[in-house]
Amino acid sequence: MRTDSGTGTRAGAVRPRRSPAATRALLGLVLLFLPAVLGGCAATPGTPAAAQRPTVRVAALKGPTAVGMVALMAAQAAGTTATDDVFTVSASPEEVAAKVASGDVDIAALPTNVAAVLYARTGGAVRLLAVTTLGVLSIVEDGDSVHALSDLRGRTVYATGQGANPEYVLRFLLRSNGLDPDADVHLVFKAQHEELATLVANGTAGLALLPEPFVTTVTMKNPRVRVALDLTREWSATVTDGSRLMMGAVVVRSDFLERHPEAVDAFLREYRASVAQATADVEATARECERFDIIPAAVARAAIPRLNLTFLTGEEMAAGARGYLRVLHDADPASVGGAIPDSRFYVTGR
Repeated sequence: MRTDSGTGTRAGAVRPRRSPAATRALLGLVLLFLPAVLGGCAATPGTPAAAQRPTVRVAALKGPTAVGMVALMAAQAAGTTATDDVFTVSASPEEVAAKVASGDVDIAALPTNVAAVLYARTGGAVRLLAVTTLGVLSIVEDGDSVHALSDLRGRTVYATGQGANPEYVLRFLLRSNGLDPDADVHLVFKAQHEELATLVANGTAGLALLPEPFVTTVTMKNPRVRVALDLTREWSATVTDGSRLMMGAVVVRSDFLERHPEAVDAFLREYRASVAQATADVEATARECERFDIIPAAVARAAIPRLNLTFLTGEEMAAGARGYLRVLHDADPASVGGAIPDSRFYVTGR
């Protein structure tokens, strides 16, 4: 005999009709158990339901720029963040920039000038949310003869970053301190940080401009090498416009900010706490840096106090970044996307 696969009853069979009393009894049972059923579907107190945790796709960059983010990454792994953050760790700023430009990520940590370039190239589709890392550049010396920028007169300084931020920052500071970068100092550029770090560690390069974490790496390998000049401090001692050496920043896609302002605010609150945690608990931060493949724990442990981690937003962020981007623009307009970003570049209302 044929059956109805949806009900399991015989096709054409007549179902018996329930009496009104039976119907009322069945309805009472449904109403009795309905609260318990619904209660079992509710979110556990204190744990955000999936619908209450909007997804935020975040790109982080290996190295100092992402160190302040590792506590937030750990919180996401534990499921305790207000937003459901999906992190991608990349090795190069270009890779992160491409993900932002293509819309593959919503928020990203990257160099501040790369943020300006993205703003220009995307027609304002990317905006600056916060600055989280000041300068990570230092002059290291195998010896103890350099204590001021003026002490570099007549010296050979090895460096990386020719035609990029490290060269522009160094030249600006040398000129501002009365030195001609082309006549008073002999600058020798190497292509890779790793190559120069090796030369410093083995004593071949006596004076060098290096970024973290390579500064920490060479000082760990060669105890004679010391940090002679912190360029973040030299910048602050040199400028008169209130600008700061702001090398690491966080950007957001403009459309994501417009569609999910509450999610952005929640992310920023937790990111601020993550940066504070990074400086307050260096040991735990170092472990998380290695866990998320940002910096090896041993290097991070020694480098974190010199990373100049911060969390600047609003007008303070904008005021500090404008002068820095202007210096880069004056050296090479292409380094900031061809023009100094206008005021819309800065998200100042948060």
